Amino acid sequence: MKIQLKANLLLLTSFFLIILVFGGFVYFFENTYSKDDFYKLLDAHIDTVLKAKLKSKPELKDGYIQGVEAEFPNEKNYVFEYIGIMGFKQEILITNLPLKFYTEIATNKQAEHFDKKAYSKGKMLLINDKNYIVVSSAENYLLLHQKKYLNKTLWVSLIVASLLAVIISYFLMRFVFRPITQITEKVKQINLENLHLRLEQKGEGDELDELAKTFNNMLNRMETSFNTQNNFISNASHELRTPLTAIIGEADVTLTKIRSIEEYIETIKVILEEAENLDKKTQALLFLAQTGFNGKTIKFDKVRMDQLLWDVKLTTEKINPKNKVMIDMSLLPENPMKLKVNGNNQLLHLAVSNVIINACKYSKFDVVNVSLGSSDTHILVVVKDSGIGIPENEMDYIYDPFFRASNTQNFEGYGIGLPLTRNIIRMHGGELLVSSIQNIGTTVQIKLPIGQF
Repeated sequence: MKIQLKANLLLLTSFFLIILVFGGFVYFFENTYSKDDFYKLLDAHIDTVLKAKLKSKPELKDGYIQGVEAEFPNEKNYVFEYIGIMGFKQEILITNLPLKFYTEIATNKQAEHFDKKAYSKGKMLLINDKNYIVVSSAENYLLLHQKKYLNKTLWVSLIVASLLAVIISYFLMRFVFRPITQITEKVKQINLENLHLRLEQKGEGDELDELAKTFNNMLNRMETSFNTQNNFISNASHELRTPLTAIIGEADVTLTKIRSIEEYIETIKVILEEAENLDKKTQALLFLAQTGFNGKTIKFDKVRMDQLLWDVKLTTEKINPKNKVMIDMSLLPENPMKLKVNGNNQLLHLAVSNVIINACKYSKFDVVNVSLGSSDTHILVVVKDSGIGIPENEMDYIYDPFFRASNTQNFEGYGIGLPLTRNIIRMHGGELLVSSIQNIGTTVQIKLPIGQF
C-alpha cells in the first residue's frame, strides 16, 4: 500500500471519528437539554395551573384532577393527600409510577421520572393546610419531533461531511505529495550519464527542502567519487603502462639483432630502472588501497605531535639536505596532554613528511614554515610554503591518485602523496585542508582530535 493511500485513509478515519464524536456530543446534549427543559415546563404547570385549580376546590379527592385543559400531548394530572411515607399503594396503582418516585417526593418535596415516552413530575404542595402530592405526566412532543429532525440532520451532515472529507483529503494529499512525486520523477531521470542533474530546492527550509538538499549532497559525493574513479583508472593505467611499454620496447629493440655486451648491459639497466619505477608505483597503489580501510587492524597508541614534527624535520633533511624546515612552537598549550593524539606513529610520520617534502620540493627548497597549536578538542598542524602553488581550476582533483597539476612537469613525483596523506588523516578521525594560490604558495592544515586517555 502506497504512503499516499495510507495517509488518505488515516486522514479520512480521523475526519469520520471527529464527525461521529461531534455528532454524539450534539445528540447527547440536545437530548439532555430537552429533557431538563420539559421537566421545567411540567414544574411550572404544577405550580401555576394545577395548584390554582386545586386551591379553588373546597374538597380534594385522590385521583385524576378534573377540568384541567391539557397543555401537552397525553397529559395526565393527579392529586393525592399525603398520609405518610408508607401509604403509596393507591398512588402506585392509579399512576403506575414506581415507589421510588413517591419516596423521593416525600424526602425531597419533588421528583422526576421517565418511562418510554412519558415524563412525570411530582411535587409536594401545601393546599388548604394539608400536604398533597401533585403529579403531572405527559409526552414531550417537542423532543420527539426534535429527535426526528436532529437524527435526519445528523445523518445528512454525516454524509455531506464524509463526501467533503473524501474530496478534501484527495486534493490535500495530492498537494502534499506533489513535491515528493516530482522528486521521485526527477530521481528516476538521474543515472551515470547525467550525474550533474540536481533536485530543485525552493528555499522554504521545510522537510522536503532538507530532503532535496541531502539528496543533492549525496549526488555531489557520488559524482565526485565517480569522476575520481574514472580519473584513477585513467591515470593508473597510463602510469603503469608507461614503464611496461618502455620495458617491452627496450627488450624488443635489443632482440632485433645480436648486440655487444655493453649494449646488453645498457639495455638491462634501462629495463631495471623502469621495473623499479613500476615497482614503486605498484607499491604506492597497494599502500594507498590499504589506507582506504577503517584502520581497525592498525595498532594505535599515544603519539606526541611536537616530537613527531621534530622527527619529521630530521627525516626530511636526511632525505635531501637542501630541505629547509622551520618549526614554530610559539602556540604550544601549557597542558602537554593537548599535544597527544591516539594514532599510529609510522603512518602519521608518513603523512606529515609527505606534506613537508612536497612543500620543500615545489618551493624549490625555499624555507617551509610549520606551526603547531591546539584547542580543547583538536591539534592543528599548519604547513606553509611560498612555492609554485596549484592552479585554481585543478584544486578539485588534487586528491585523485596519480593526478599532478599542470605546472609540475619539471618536478619528480607520482601524484600519490596527497591522496595517501588524506587517507591516513581520515583513518585518525582528522581532516586535511589544502588552500593554494598559483605562483604564491600553498597552505596545508592537518586537524587531528586530541586523544582520550
